[in-house]
Amino acid sequence: MKSFEIEKIKARWVLDSRGFPTVESDVWLKDGTLGRAIVPSGASTGIHEALELRDGGTAFGGRHVTKAVENVNTKIAPALKNLDALDQTIIDTKMIELDGTTTKSNLGTNAILSVSWAVAKAAASAKRIPFYTHITTLAGRSTKRYIMPTPMCNVVNGGKHGAGTIVVQEFMLQPIGASSFTEGIRWIAEIYHTLKKLMKDTFGEHTILVGDEGGFSGIEGEVKDALNILSKAVEETGYQLKSEISFTLDPAASEFFDETKKTYFIDGKNLTSGELIDFWAQLVEEYPISSIEDGFAQDDWEYWIAFTNKYGKKLQIVGDDIYVTNKNRIERAIKHGAGNALLLKCNQIGTLTEAIEAFNMELQAGHPTIVSHRSGETEDTTISHLAVGLSTGQIKTGSVARSDRNAKYNELIRIEEDLGENGIYAGRNFRTIFLKH
Repeated sequence: MKSFEIEKIKARWVLDSRGFPTVESDVWLKDGTLGRAIVPSGASTGIHEALELRDGGTAFGGRHVTKAVENVNTKIAPALKNLDALDQTIIDTKMIELDGTTTKSNLGTNAILSVSWAVAKAAASAKRIPFYTHITTLAGRSTKRYIMPTPMCNVVNGGKHGAGTIVVQEFMLQPIGASSFTEGIRWIAEIYHTLKKLMKDTFGEHTILVGDEGGFSGIEGEVKDALNILSKAVEETGYQLKSEISFTLDPAASEFFDETKKTYFIDGKNLTSGELIDFWAQLVEEYPISSIEDGFAQDDWEYWIAFTNKYGKKLQIVGDDIYVTNKNRIERAIKHGAGNALLLKCNQIGTLTEAIEAFNMELQAGHPTIVSHRSGETEDTTISHLAVGLSTGQIKTGSVARSDRNAKYNELIRIEEDLGENGIYAGRNFRTIFLKH
């Protein structure tokens, strides 16, 4: 009988896409199988997220992760030795108990998640099955047919992810009319290169410099200026707005919310929450916007609910900072109707098991899930497998520039090739295909 017992775990620090250190962990099983994972790091992080452990001090400006690495090597490794890598829930629970806090603040979510992912990868390799297939098993499902996700590709960056005056953090394109994931990525790459020329000609040479997630940055203008140039880029590349390409936004509204005044500063104006509802509604009427993420601050519950009640049937309203992949906050949101879709970020909660539990909660509520990257990314492709393994129908992993982003897209191209006829592209059905699957 094959042994899946853990023999050894070792962590180290490596660099993420922004040049900051992050945690990489290796998990070896007794048969010699290796699972390796690197965790990403966010820039606009919600206040309710699990804690990413950093050293403080002077190294890397206080952002070093030697404490998190040491926690893996001296605390987590001996606690998990000889445990069965197939028992993901037991392993993740063991680490949660070892940490002993609700925010993973003792060991660090970066330490815990690196091991959680690496264990799952080792188990999949030892079973000699694709990683996405193992994730399906961990979610308690069985299928031969998988949904390939419709990508949300970030092509213009504002807010904390870019320069300029536009506070909306991400402007994304969705290739909803493509026949496959691979074709959709080609469309986006073609539009991206058209957009580069238009940005340079319209706003200047400086705007073709890219932000953290590979999108162009530096527009001195208003939200509509970004949407207008996106529209022009789509049309000049030869694709149809609305039927083939739609827009999605991540305003990251907590970043431009004034807690004292209870107002949002956008396009040079201070707007109340009610006025912000009207602001988003006007954009949705004028542009082919299919999804808005974090359109309100993370604790502005009243207006999350009001916006969802009014526009939830027409629009995907995605919770990131308000949910932080946390079951308690998701349960409250479902109960009161605050948003209708989950942005799934594993490092907001700390383990693969908890992330899958959050997904299953949304699934039971009939809500879609978007698997997401972070602004500080790596070559790790776990989230590509997570999107396919859970058949979420959507993934958000940045622009079609920078290898840390394209690593995810390239892995999805390979997975789609591997699946053949058993891979179904979500396309324009990204909000509902998971219910039919």
